[in-house]
Amino acid sequence: MNLDELREEIETIDREIVEHIAQRTYVAETIANVKRDQGLPTTDESQEQRVMDRAGENAQRFDVDDNLVKAMFRLLIELNKVEQRESR
Repeated sequence: MNLDELREEIETIDREIVEHIAQRTYVAETIANVKRDQGLPTTDESQEQRVMDRAGENAQRFDVDDNLVKAMFRLLIELNKVEQRESR
């Protein structure tokens, strides 16, 4: 592949990443609604830990820096928590 083709591949991957973030955000919003309807707290530390553990495992499986992956997931979790708090 030449440089332009490789850059096009990166653009496609970037678009897919954003699409997956949008899907994750939609599901997180749905979870926030369920939590609100059931009177559950916004924060669930044990679930957050499971997500972080899974992120680290997936990073290792794909030979990606697990600190980077965990940092991204921490950011996603915090953004979802802010949205959940604002929707209450």
